[in-house]
Amino acid sequence: MAELAVHETNIPGFYTIDLDLRGDNRGWFKENYQKAKLEKLGLPAFEIVQNNLSFNAERGVTRGLHAEPWEKYISVATGKVLGAWVDLRQGPSFGQKLTVEITPDKAVFVPRGVANGYQTLEPNVAYTYLVNAHWSPEAAYTFVNLFDPELGIDWPIDREQAICSEKDLAHPLLKDVTPMEV
Repeated sequence: MAELAVHETNIPGFYTIDLDLRGDNRGWFKENYQKAKLEKLGLPAFEIVQNNLSFNAERGVTRGLHAEPWEKYISVATGKVLGAWVDLRQGPSFGQKLTVEITPDKAVFVPRGVANGYQTLEPNVAYTYLVNAHWSPEAAYTFVNLFDPELGIDWPIDREQAICSEKDLAHPLLKDVTPMEV
């Protein structure tokens, strides 16, 4: 049983969250997001308008890296992923990266303009994220390549074994990315 805690990271506005997971012979329970408690611990105010869920049947599914014009609160209901983030916002933190293993007792808060990606480390992962703006086909995204050598993300499952979309593999290298204005 971990105590609920919020931690700052090397990417401005990005937080990791230790969740209080309580289990017994039946399984486990957690408060995945509790606004008052998390804000008291330092998480920014966050108005949730949509909850998204991505199910990944196989180990090695690798998605991203996409920077959207909204904040995200990410966790998993089942399984384990390696999350990877790159700051694509205009400014001194452009290009900063971070990786965190997300399990049912760990969540992250991602500010707008920070590219998000993940790789499933187990089969049957339910990856969920709360957002503070509705998805729209007109939304301005910024992308960077998952396997850009300059980023040096140490994916546990290499590119040849990873399950990726052609679209994600075609994202530009960091040197070719126009920083996102937020």
